[in-house]
Amino acid sequence: MDIYKFAISPLLFNLVKTDPEWLHQQTIRSFSWLSQTPASWANQRLKKSLCLYDSRLEQNLFGLNFPNPVGLAAGFDKDGVAAGIWSNLGFGFAELGTVTFHTQPGNPRPRLFRLPLDKAALNRMGFNNLGAATMAARLTQKKQELTQSIPIGINLGKSKVTPLEEAAQDYLDSFRLLKDLGDYFVVNVSSPNTPGLRSLQDASMLSAILNLLQQENNSHKPIFVKIAPDLEWVAIAEIISLAKTYQLAGIIATNTTISRDGLKTQVIDQTGKSPEQEAGGISGEPLRDRSTEVIRFIWQQTQGQIPIIGVGGIFSSEDAWKKITAGASLIQVYTGWIYEGPLMVSRILGGLLDKLEQNGLNSINEAVGLEVKNKK
Repeated sequence: MDIYKFAISPLLFNLVKTDPEWLHQQTIRSFSWLSQTPASWANQRLKKSLCLYDSRLEQNLFGLNFPNPVGLAAGFDKDGVAAGIWSNLGFGFAELGTVTFHTQPGNPRPRLFRLPLDKAALNRMGFNNLGAATMAARLTQKKQELTQSIPIGINLGKSKVTPLEEAAQDYLDSFRLLKDLGDYFVVNVSSPNTPGLRSLQDASMLSAILNLLQQENNSHKPIFVKIAPDLEWVAIAEIISLAKTYQLAGIIATNTTISRDGLKTQVIDQTGKSPEQEAGGISGEPLRDRSTEVIRFIWQQTQGQIPIIGVGGIFSSEDAWKKITAGASLIQVYTGWIYEGPLMVSRILGGLLDKLEQNGLNSINEAVGLEVKNKK
């Protein structure tokens, strides 16, 4: 039996003329099944074929050990149904969610579109998930298994039914249910697909959220904030200041973009409309350079004192290296992994090892911010 065809080939949705959300659901079901049998022959084959271990790729950050710097971004495993499988696919960590306190169906379909000419995706999913209580119950059941695996983060979003002025309490309610089940947490205030959510990046509103979460955070779990790539530099600087004030573990840069600049796609097949006429965020290659610019800015503003998780448009080891040398300690992939397939992670890791050797470095940690350091 070909394990790739069995479980992973649906990831290559850009090659298949069918609904990408349906394909995503089939893939998650396969991974969910595999995660329930961690010692199975199939899982051992995955691990042997897709994992690359090398001590030079390891890092200990904010009290967590990362076997390698490549993680799965939030949005793929929204409900944590496959939380036990991601280490077998070569990832050094994985982020579940986005999860909201209230169960919600998300936005009307179709809401996920492929843009193969741009090596991109457009999504307006709208935080569709089963809610924090359901995720908490599932992760409690899997907790023993996950403690022996890679770090697992949980991405928290605001419920659509919750008014913006009550957003802080909504995030807190989710955090209370999940705080003992995630290794780190992310405050997602940057998705373009929940009305008004991005306004929570405003310093006063974000401050209220972070204040409540840190008051509740008795176990001192690492908390990140995930920001939009479309923010002005002044707004990003304000968020950096808040990250210091509330002793956040770091910043995730960046979420999807609402920009449509430079897209090659003229018409989206499923709707017959142009990307400019469709709501939602763009991920993938069009986001690559801007997310790296934001990473570089944060690194420069903080002299590398605040850890950064870089995400956006990573398809190759060269893309990963640019984000790391711009200042990202860790990176995440989603759209690139879908387009490139299951071998992408090990290819990136192998390429990063080559980069270390070429630059005379002994560990990936030495590469973080290297581009900025070299310009001083």
